[in-house]
Amino acid sequence: MNILLTGGTGYIASHTAVVLIKEGHKVVLFDNLANSDISVLDRLEKILNKKISFIEGDVLDSELLSKTLKEHKIDAVIHFAGLKAVGESVENPLHYYENNVGGSISLIKAMQKNGIKKIVFSSSCTVYGEPQYLPLDESHPTNPINPYGFTKLFAENILHDLSISDPTWSIAVLRYFNPVGAHESGLIGESPKGIPNNLMPFIAKVATGELKSLKVFGNDYKTRDGTCERDYIHVMDLAEGHLAGLNFLEDHKGWYAINLGTGQSTTVLELLQAFEKINHVKIPYEIVGRRKGDAPACYAKPSYANKILDWKTKRSIELMCESSWKWESSHSI
Repeated sequence: MNILLTGGTGYIASHTAVVLIKEGHKVVLFDNLANSDISVLDRLEKILNKKISFIEGDVLDSELLSKTLKEHKIDAVIHFAGLKAVGESVENPLHYYENNVGGSISLIKAMQKNGIKKIVFSSSCTVYGEPQYLPLDESHPTNPINPYGFTKLFAENILHDLSISDPTWSIAVLRYFNPVGAHESGLIGESPKGIPNNLMPFIAKVATGELKSLKVFGNDYKTRDGTCERDYIHVMDLAEGHLAGLNFLEDHKGWYAINLGTGQSTTVLELLQAFEKINHVKIPYEIVGRRKGDAPACYAKPSYANKILDWKTKRSIELMCESSWKWESSHSI
């Protein structure tokens, strides 16, 4: 298939591009480079030993999207493009609604114009809000607690309503848990601009000395060691989940919401200790007060994805830590 990846030079999209191309698909990367770097393209081409099509553009530009879809004879879209920092979404909600919801509408219109009705949407477990029970399955109520989560849920709902209005659409909404790690080559990985919002890249930057120490927000939760528990999934497992999602849509119409996680929880301190052990580094940290909006625990029930996508995670916490350090230590030199 010819597949368009919006936000194509971003963290998860770039790893998914590797998996898709190795499977024989042709990909076109579409990105405005607001949260990524054009150097990712060169690194991808080095990993894959082939040229990759890239279009610099914004998903709010529906005309450019339509032109791209037509010229590259696109069969399916994976929609990664969007802003994703929870704190930033609270500070600037309008920017998030414009980009994440408006961008999704712009893309869908371009797809409709070109008769393309197959899409995998990059969503998030943040649509569930505070867990009412664990592990989280797809039947859990959706009740986001921040603008970022609402933008993901609104985009999900738009796609759901679209599938009802036109049953010929094939839509997979993939609700990610906590993607970490990097490609085994060390050539691509998570590279947030500024101070990282996510735990793993923050740990890695402390390990390189770029940041002084890790702040652990609270150690008095009712968890194994008092720190928050999360479901960390290796980015390559997640990338393979997108391939599985596309394969599923080949012979399924309608709208499907699917959790992508391991089903295992890891605390902040457990992740930190695993990183230290596997990479033989020391991570200075300090315990500070709880952070507003942090749930004590959040992890997936991935059985639905295991069943309908024939997909399971394969990579360990240790490999997540090892690959993250290989990426961080090589590109930060």
